[in-house]
Amino acid sequence: MRIVLMTEPFLPKIDGIVTMLTRTVECLRRRGDDVLIFAPSGGPAELFGAEVVGLPSTRFPLYPELRLALPRASMRARLNAFRPDIVHLFEPALLGLGGLYYSQVLKLPLVISSHTNLPAYLRYYKLGALESLTWMLMRERHRRANLNLCTSTVTMNDLHIHGIKDLALWERAVDSTLFAPGARSAEMRNRLSNNEPGKPLLLYVGRLSSEKEIPRLRDVLRALPETRLAIVGDGPVRQELEKLFHGTPTVFTGYLRGEALASAYASADLFVLPSKTETLGLVLLEAMASGCPVVACRAGGVPDAVQDGATGFLFEPTDPDGLVRTVKHALSSATDLDAIRGNARQDVEQHSWEGATDQLRQLYAETIQNYSPNTSSRPDNALKRLAIRATLATLRTLLP
Repeated sequence: MRIVLMTEPFLPKIDGIVTMLTRTVECLRRRGDDVLIFAPSGGPAELFGAEVVGLPSTRFPLYPELRLALPRASMRARLNAFRPDIVHLFEPALLGLGGLYYSQVLKLPLVISSHTNLPAYLRYYKLGALESLTWMLMRERHRRANLNLCTSTVTMNDLHIHGIKDLALWERAVDSTLFAPGARSAEMRNRLSNNEPGKPLLLYVGRLSSEKEIPRLRDVLRALPETRLAIVGDGPVRQELEKLFHGTPTVFTGYLRGEALASAYASADLFVLPSKTETLGLVLLEAMASGCPVVACRAGGVPDAVQDGATGFLFEPTDPDGLVRTVKHALSSATDLDAIRGNARQDVEQHSWEGATDQLRQLYAETIQNYSPNTSSRPDNALKRLAIRATLATLRTLLP
């Protein structure tokens, strides 16, 4: 197949969306598919042999690691030259408007995948007033897709409730060869515990952003003063968090990649994720594969990945003491932890990137086969209004 991917989350940014994109491209290329990627400028020119078209972009003020790129007329010539079979918008923002437009003009089947709970995120950035507008824009966007992919059943239900159709679940995946219990390292444990390897070690991996609710981990340290905490990752609230956790037994490592990240997971005693807004939680799967039991919130896509008491521990989102109590229970359950490590590892070994990509390719093939282009070659007026509203909504976040 000849596949176009359009995305704004892209390298050098590091997060679960970028990991999912890069591993998917790697597997598509291994299967012999031709892939063309449109992404913001600043990333690599190619990815596993797939050409990357970098478009002029600007940093998003509320999240400087994310770059936004406006569609450009030059995209049409690149699409015509590539002759794609299908267009896939990967968590589309402004760049996605180009995908909506050109898929309609060039009569190409369109797939849109959702990887974040954007309406919920707005509340954490004091933009809750834009939530209804965001859902309206999302409905306009998704109704133009021939297939809307979701990474969790909760996301599917949310989109369905808001009137979005043609939904399918994209199978979760993790690299259980890289992330494995054998990656445990005394050197890494010393680093993460600040040279106190005998103390219980908690680990957080992910973006350092408001919606992750990382400050709740300070309550755990207060309640369990013997524990040590390692925070792996970076993001817009890192400086605030470093001030908040100053004087606590907490280590900030910044980003870790590859074998170093695998070693961090395998060297900790518990992986803790306070967030209520996870749509997939790739970090949960990586921790489970690494033999690091997870404590996470029973919300979003987490229950799809973690079975409470069998492959991990879940606390209720409405319980203010739930996180602390669940961490206490997990640390005191040595026998349960051994069983959970084994169950979690056995579960994630069934979910490979190769398997998830094969499922995606099958969905692509079905979408291409069932595609019936509209008779008109001109984009409808609603699409033009969508572009205007999306641009205005974005400008509201940029202007004081």
